[in-house]
Amino acid sequence: MSVIMEQKAILVVSHEYRRAKRMCDFVLALIGILLLSPVFLIVALMIKLDSPKEKVIFVQTRTGLRNEPFSIFKFRSMRKSNQPGGARKHVYDWENGVPDDFVFKSVSGNDPEVSPIGAFVRKFSLDELPQLFNVLRGDMSLVGPRPEIPAITDLYSRAQQTRLLVKPGVTGWAQVNGRSNMNHGQKMALDSYYVQKLSLKLDIQIIGMTIKQVLTGKDAV
Repeated sequence: MSVIMEQKAILVVSHEYRRAKRMCDFVLALIGILLLSPVFLIVALMIKLDSPKEKVIFVQTRTGLRNEPFSIFKFRSMRKSNQPGGARKHVYDWENGVPDDFVFKSVSGNDPEVSPIGAFVRKFSLDELPQLFNVLRGDMSLVGPRPEIPAITDLYSRAQQTRLLVKPGVTGWAQVNGRSNMNHGQKMALDSYYVQKLSLKLDIQIIGMTIKQVLTGKDAV
């Protein structure tokens, strides 16, 4: 199947699936926020006590559905960068899409910019909890390809742009099959599988696998 035909097939996914997924996203995100509100409070207090002058919530621009930018929310896990503006800059110059062997250099828990509390919340993915508000807003889904930064998605090849035809997710098929332990080609293959096999059954499977990973802290970034 050509890339164009594949993209058209994704776009005509049944309205019933999209409506059902949006309803499930909204309801489950709302329930999650209510049930986890004590965790939100505890994590926020821990971060504030550790870094009183820092904001508790980190906001960053990511690429969403159909290449539209949005602001993603995360609990802050890093101290301010020494770079001007307090943010790390990512500049790439690929000409034919993102190379398969590319590995995004995410900051590890051993990096001096990551606070002790930050290392803990990263290990158990607690820094991702505020993204439930992104789900409520409709920027994200509970399940989908993880949203990349524009510096990377702006250089996607036509084939790689396929992953932007569905909403990005708090968790996804790539995350439950390796998370940080894979290069871009491997991640793209897993994300492509997901967008081709869209179904509530697969979404439920991914959520179940995510819960297991979070409880064990396996392969955390």
